[in-house]
Amino acid sequence: MNEIDFLNWVRGTGLQIATIIFVAGVIIRILEIFLLGRKANLAEAKGSEMKSGLRTIITRSVPLKTTFQRSALTVVTGFFLHISLFVVIVFFAPHIFFFKDVTGLYWPALPTQIVDALTVIGIITLLVILIRRMNDKVLRFLTNGEDLLVWFVTFAPLITGYLAFHRTILSGPTMIGIHILSVELLMVVLPFTKLMHVFTVFLSRWYGGAISGYRGVQS
Repeated sequence: MNEIDFLNWVRGTGLQIATIIFVAGVIIRILEIFLLGRKANLAEAKGSEMKSGLRTIITRSVPLKTTFQRSALTVVTGFFLHISLFVVIVFFAPHIFFFKDVTGLYWPALPTQIVDALTVIGIITLLVILIRRMNDKVLRFLTNGEDLLVWFVTFAPLITGYLAFHRTILSGPTMIGIHILSVELLMVVLPFTKLMHVFTVFLSRWYGGAISGYRGVQS
């Protein structure tokens, strides 16, 4: 298989396989959550579930002062990573054209220089996270194979995309193919690891807040 055949495969059959696994996996995981059910609360409601749930989504998205003081590096790297990933995925012109081909939707892209800078920030942030995890005795003890897999499948699309855009190391078609393949690996892994929080984080925050609201407790 030459580089063009490889690129065509990852853009065709490989993408189809990854998409099927990704969509099926996400649907199954979400169904699992709802099928777990929720026991009927026989106590009288003392507050609004909806209002408390929505408030919790907002409040839990902003770190407490005490949390920042205790784990400033974790908070900062978390914000930098999520912002850089969101911007690179959603506002990079080639990605927008891909989404347009799939969904028909289109929106303006950010300047390439901004996306490129945020890609570098994302790469550096992930390296800092890994170094800290490996150098901290407690974090290293708590780290398992899934944590390392999640780190790798998040890091790989960023670094391969950066190298492909700057035409570094390998030829253009090969590097682009590797980048697409790394994204497909991320798609396959996401539903079955902690990365599933992409789809459940706001749901879980709302649910926790709703329970507190029903009981009349500040969440």
